[in-house]
Amino acid sequence: MLERVYRYAGTSSLSSLRNALYESQPELIVPCDDGSVLQLHALHSAEPPLRALIERSLGPPGSYATLESRYEFLEMALQLGIPVPHTRPVHTVEDLADWHDDMGDAAVIKVDGESGGNGVRMTNSFDESVLAWQQLREPCGTTSALKRLVIDRDPLALWFRNRVRTTTVQELIPGRPANSMFACWRGELLAVVSVIVVAAAGPTGAALVIRVIQDERLRKAAKLIAARLKLSGFYGLDFVIEAGTGVPYLIEMNPRCTQIGHIEFPGTGSVAGALCAVLRGDPSPIAEMALPPGGQVALFPQAQAAGPAFRAMIEASFHDFPYDEPRLASELMLKSWPQRRLLARLYHAFKPPITTSPYVFEEFATDAVPAAAGNPAGS
Repeated sequence: MLERVYRYAGTSSLSSLRNALYESQPELIVPCDDGSVLQLHALHSAEPPLRALIERSLGPPGSYATLESRYEFLEMALQLGIPVPHTRPVHTVEDLADWHDDMGDAAVIKVDGESGGNGVRMTNSFDESVLAWQQLREPCGTTSALKRLVIDRDPLALWFRNRVRTTTVQELIPGRPANSMFACWRGELLAVVSVIVVAAAGPTGAALVIRVIQDERLRKAAKLIAARLKLSGFYGLDFVIEAGTGVPYLIEMNPRCTQIGHIEFPGTGSVAGALCAVLRGDPSPIAEMALPPGGQVALFPQAQAAGPAFRAMIEASFHDFPYDEPRLASELMLKSWPQRRLLARLYHAFKPPITTSPYVFEEFATDAVPAAAGNPAGS
């Protein structure tokens, strides 16, 4: 049960987080957003009294720079023997020209500090890559930050304003997306659940329907990364399973909770439960997850929001629906709270939001949704 809600103030978000931590005195911080992780790193540097709490929750400060940089993280993974796509930082147009000379036409351009596929562009030529790089590396100016604050109600918009962001170019691996969420404590892997994506909200969007898998290679990657960085808390790993070879290539890490950690798997519980067991002093934390019936899970409310074409897919899946919380379910079926506000409705009446069609990554018993083969490089 929530005892209290502390509000992020859009004009002073870092101070809001700092004050909430001092007032609430939590035993553990569980970030659910990439921006909040970056703010916790900033507070670790600026607020000595909070350092022990932040290190207990996330791990030692020596890991923070690696967690913030896609390129540094993949370089570390490569050193651990984990397959990763060829990746290079991009500082100039010449860097992109060299990349395309060496690697060919297809590429994935990424920018640090984004999630949910927002900072990812798949390109098919040098010119497309240059355009994507120019768009992604552009700092969020005052006008854009104010729009994100007032219309989107993003409390971190002003904090990210004018920050120069690092971009990378990555090899496009033909295949299908997969991801893992794991819990760890002081470098020890406690539990991991791995899934392949059956359907997603666009080629680089978040998953809608997933299938739980058991793959020792994904579990080993989580174990090696947790140990190398001495991590604590919850993390997500994004992979692409290469078509033809079946090799899982690690493409990035989410330094926070992802959308599958709460699901209770029959006989074993959840990833969240594994960390709770350790905090309670349970001598037998959960070691791994087991398959639910059929192994397929429709995520709520994303799958339902994708439209009636997904009804058959939902019915064939375990539906992650909060049956015991009807008020929560009703709220989640609505548009997000910022999008229901008058200013957002007026803004989008003149500038409709960009939408993408759902992608299906495998054959399914419905002709309403076309199957697509691709490489979502962010989820």
